[in-house]
Amino acid sequence: MSLFKARDWWASVLGEGEEFDQGCLCVGDVDNSASGYDKIVVGSFMGMLRIFSPHPAKAEEPMEADTQLLEVQFPDPIIQVEMGKFVSCSELLHLAVLHPRKLSVYAVSGTAGNVEHGDQYQLRLVYEHNLQRTACNMTYGPFGGVTGHHFICIQSMDGMLMFFEQETYAFGRFLPGFLLPGPLSYCIRTDSFITVSSTRQVECYRYETLAVATDADTRQDSDQQTKSSGKRLTADWTLVIGEEALDICVPNTSSAMSSIFVLGERNFFCLKDNGQIRFMKKLEFNPSCFLPYGSVSEGSTNILMCNHNNMLLVYQDVTLKWAAQLSCVPVAVRVANFPELKGLVVTLSSDGHLQCSYMGTDPSFFTAPKVDAREVNYDEVDTEMKMLQKVIRGATKTQDILPRAETEEELTLTAIVSSNLDEVSCAVISEMNGMPVPSVTVKVKIKSRSAVQSPKMTVCVQPPLAVTQDQFVLDSMGSGCELVLRFSAFLNGHYPPADLCGDIAVSYSSATGIPRVSQCKFSLPLRLVCYPSSAIKNAKYKITVDTNKPPVNLNEVFPDFSEKLENNESSALGFQLITGSRVIVLASKTSQRYRIQSESFEDIWLVAKELVHRFDQHFASLGVKDFQNSFTGPIPLPEYFETVDHHFELRVNVQKYQDLLSERAVQFRAIQRRLLTRFKDKTPGPLQNLDTLMEGTYRQVIALADAAEDNRERLIQAFTRLQSATHLLILLLSLWQGLSSEQTAILEATLLPLLQDTPQLGWEESVDAAVSHLLKTCLSRSPKDQAISLSTGPLTIPKDTSRLKKHITLLCDRLGKGGRLSLSSEANVPTTVMMPAGCESIPEPIVEQEEEPLLQQDATKYIKKKQPSKRVKSKSDSSKESSRERKEKDSAKEKESKVSSKESKKESSKESSKRESTKESKEPSKDKEPTREKESSKESGKEKTKVSRKSSVKVKEKKSDAGDG
Repeated sequence: MSLFKARDWWASVLGEGEEFDQGCLCVGDVDNSASGYDKIVVGSFMGMLRIFSPHPAKAEEPMEADTQLLEVQFPDPIIQVEMGKFVSCSELLHLAVLHPRKLSVYAVSGTAGNVEHGDQYQLRLVYEHNLQRTACNMTYGPFGGVTGHHFICIQSMDGMLMFFEQETYAFGRFLPGFLLPGPLSYCIRTDSFITVSSTRQVECYRYETLAVATDADTRQDSDQQTKSSGKRLTADWTLVIGEEALDICVPNTSSAMSSIFVLGERNFFCLKDNGQIRFMKKLEFNPSCFLPYGSVSEGSTNILMCNHNNMLLVYQDVTLKWAAQLSCVPVAVRVANFPELKGLVVTLSSDGHLQCSYMGTDPSFFTAPKVDAREVNYDEVDTEMKMLQKVIRGATKTQDILPRAETEEELTLTAIVSSNLDEVSCAVISEMNGMPVPSVTVKVKIKSRSAVQSPKMTVCVQPPLAVTQDQFVLDSMGSGCELVLRFSAFLNGHYPPADLCGDIAVSYSSATGIPRVSQCKFSLPLRLVCYPSSAIKNAKYKITVDTNKPPVNLNEVFPDFSEKLENNESSALGFQLITGSRVIVLASKTSQRYRIQSESFEDIWLVAKELVHRFDQHFASLGVKDFQNSFTGPIPLPEYFETVDHHFELRVNVQKYQDLLSERAVQFRAIQRRLLTRFKDKTPGPLQNLDTLMEGTYRQVIALADAAEDNRERLIQAFTRLQSATHLLILLLSLWQGLSSEQTAILEATLLPLLQDTPQLGWEESVDAAVSHLLKTCLSRSPKDQAISLSTGPLTIPKDTSRLKKHITLLCDRLGKGGRLSLSSEANVPTTVMMPAGCESIPEPIVEQEEEPLLQQDATKYIKKKQPSKRVKSKSDSSKESSRERKEKDSAKEKESKVSSKESKKESSKESSKRESTKESKEPSKDKEPTREKESSKESGKEKTKVSRKSSVKVKEKKSDAGDG
């Protein structure tokens, strides 16, 4: 906003309901008076022509009526008005009025009266041209270097330039590649016309080129022009500006050099007359009109520019010199000289506000009242400063995963899920695995606190869930309006979903036009995807959840699943997933444990989540505040890694199918070319079984395409199952270590970064990068080990999942040792915590190169099964490595013993000697590593693998991989 306002010198409102554009304003001595002062000519789309000679009204008197010289009503709309020497037998200024289908040239004359208000002005038609095409705009000038006269060029709506040499129609030319008309201007120095085409480029056409080009009457299509009818019309030069142009102006300020000014929607360009850019300025506002005019300093140009923020800006080339506030948004601006004042700015708005103003400051006699001085209480200031610093520190440390929503929104959403399933199911697939597919109704209440415009509601659920309608286009709502919408959700795929939550978003525009979005979430019931079933005692996968309260009756916790069973056992409950396996919940009668078991590992997730959630609700309803769920381990990483391997295998198959399809497609096209050559040959020859080969290749292509499509569908299902298994792993980790909601959110963002796999980015590489970031930052062993600069290379699909498994196992180990997940930049040193019963921590490797073999050996204490290694070492290689490691460790022990002896001399206390002895007692644990290498070499010898010379290379690669991990 400007501190200064444009000072009104004279203003008028033209008519009611009339519309104006940038061509409707013209300034000049239209009546050729002796004084030579300017008059203002305004034409409107309603056909009204007005001429003003403004002068300021005296103080305390109404505006004088003699400022308006003439007002004429025409039957046709006025598109543009211009002043020039348009009559052949006269060098006086005449007025050219452009109508859609007619060009009229008038002479304005005034007759002095005998009294003060007796001056009379008349508008006399000199000549007119009826146009065969609808006009858009026009320009004028001394075309072809003529002196003392002005010719007129009119651009039609279909891209034809019509040239009029005063009373005579000269010729017409079509612009090449025309689509929509743009602004048009004439450059006197180069005798050329400048316009901006629909291809968003500035184009320059010389008058000489236009004159000798193909006549528009004989050939309308420029692409079909022939040499017999004339030369093909081509542009002298073009310049791509990449946006639509609002106006073009070529001021005639210097005969040595001319500048072409182009006003775009977002930028302002100044070009030389040969098409080179002199300068360019990026605008931070939406411009409405502009006017270049001469500057006092040589080599520069001043520009008046108006924008849609009611601002009038003055630039000297690209430098802003002045800014003033206007009362309206102008569509045309001119500079005029009047008797009382020269250099006034004349602006015209689209609704007819005509204003003459000047930029300056009037003296203000207002003085601010004196403020009573009061003594400063430094204690209060110090207290307030400390409080503000505390708020600032808290705001900088808190880094939420999701942005915080505003407290007061203009639109509030409330989603209510029906407690009962629909009596008539709305599911697309009515039956799966012999069981009917139910649906549930969700009711959404939308309430507006203020007026909102064009609201649109979008419903999103995770596949294979679907809804009856996911897009709602609503009418604009006033303040206090309330609207209720309904839709049904159901299962629409042959595999269980990973999440029963859904999102609702409503996008709308506020009363001021600001786009906003309101969101809410809803949770679908478990009954939507499963039915109650009988319980079985044995299953392949089992998970135990502990509580700190006595066991409860499962029928009370799951009343909606126990009411339809004949044998209501309080200690066992079965859930039969519609598209999955059976999940059983068993409650111990003696302890406070609950076992969840199933034949599918990922199917446990939905039931486990519902069990933990209902336990919290059940004990909260009883008034129990210290209830807590926990998990004592072990973490089922082998089962989880099976799901990861299955998903990764399908991703690898996608690339294999693509490669095979490309090979078969190349082969198929080559056979087609061979056959086509044979068929085109004039002397037919044998096909040499090319037709049989093509048919066989075609069948292979179809079979591969079907297999690739089947693999794609299986990959979608595998990713959903991987999401379920990852959700289950996160739940178990949070229960195991008692993670807070913020830490759980970080863990979810790390292990579930994607909603779906893409060919460019997959789950494995994304999770590996996220877990590696946590291990190098907040989960590092010490503050010194934290990575200062992280690698930012491109993420590509890995060769295998061994590195990912190692990092996930190490993540669980660091969390088990008390690591804290945090996004703050502060150092996060793991703190020692009490481990739950039945869980052992993985000892951290000391030497960086030994991290991988140590991790593989110690992971057996933490997970149930050991993952088989894909690389097999020979006896000779393992023995060499073990001997090297022995020497390195012996030397390391000698150094540490020397250090410990020096410290014992300095510190003669018994406590220090005890600490050194305990450290030395822990050191021999490292000697177990060579024995492990021997055992691995023995196992490799039993398999009788043939080791070539390249085995040493593999050993080095394995060491480097371990160092990188």
